[in-house]
Amino acid sequence: MSNKRALLTVTLLVVLPLFLLSCATTGPGGKQSFILIPTGQEVAIGAGMAEQVEQQEKVFADTIWQNYLNNVGQKIAVVCDRKDIEYHFKVIESDQINAFAAPGGYIYFYTGLLREMENEAEMAAVMAHEISHVVGRHGIKRLQTTLGVAAAYQLVFGEEGASDVLNVAIGIGMNLMFADYSRDNEREADEYGIHYMVQAGYHPDGAIGMFEKLAALGGGGEHNVFEKLASTHPATQERIRNAKTQIAGMQPLPADVTLGEAKYRQMLGRIPAKK
Repeated sequence: MSNKRALLTVTLLVVLPLFLLSCATTGPGGKQSFILIPTGQEVAIGAGMAEQVEQQEKVFADTIWQNYLNNVGQKIAVVCDRKDIEYHFKVIESDQINAFAAPGGYIYFYTGLLREMENEAEMAAVMAHEISHVVGRHGIKRLQTTLGVAAAYQLVFGEEGASDVLNVAIGIGMNLMFADYSRDNEREADEYGIHYMVQAGYHPDGAIGMFEKLAALGGGGEHNVFEKLASTHPATQERIRNAKTQIAGMQPLPADVTLGEAKYRQMLGRIPAKK
C-alpha cells in the first residue's frame, strides 16, 4: 500500500466514526452542523468553565433575582431548538455591561447590564441571543477548532489522557469566552434570538431596544453584550436593520406578546446602585 493510500485509510478510520457521531441540530427548522465534541463532553467543559467563573466573579446574593432570571431563561429554553441539555442562568454582581454563554447551557448576566434595561422583553432578547449561541454551538465549534481533531478524538472516545484534554479544553474555553464571535455567528444568534423570544411570548421590540441602547453605550465596559456593539460601527447598523426586517416579516405578531414593564421596574429596585 502506498504512503498516500495508507494516509487516506487512517484518515477515514478517524474521521468517518466522528462524522457518524457528529450531526447535531444547531438552529431552527432542524439545521444541522458537523460537531466533533459530543454533548456530554460539551456540558462537562461548560460546567468546568462555570465553576471557574463563579470562583472569579461575585454571584449576586439575591435569590429573588436569581429565580426571576431563571424563570425567563427557562421560558425561552423550552421553545428553543436544543433540548438535549439543562440550561443554567445566574446573575453576577458587577458594573460590567455584559452577558455571556459558556458551552453546554451555562448563561450569565451582569447587574451592570440589567440596570440598563427597561423591561423584561429586553432581558429576554439578550437571554434568547445567548441561548442561540448555545443552540448554534458557536462556542464549542471554535473550541474544537482550537483543540484540533486529535484532541477532539480523545474526548469523543475517552482514550487515555482524555481527562487532561478536558482540563485543557476548559482552560481554552475560558480564554475564548470573551473573544468576538464571527459575523455569521452573530447573525445567527440575532435571528434565532428574535424567533425564540417571540415564541416565548415576548415582544420583539425588546430586541431593537437593546440593540439601540447598547449601540449608544458604544462599548461602555471591558466587554459588551451582543459582542461589542458601537453606534458608529457599520456591522451594528446592519444588525439593527436585519432585526427590523425580520420583525416586519413576522407580522402580525401573536396577540399575547408582552414587554413586561411593570414587573421589570419592580425588579430594578433590587439591583444595587452603580459603584
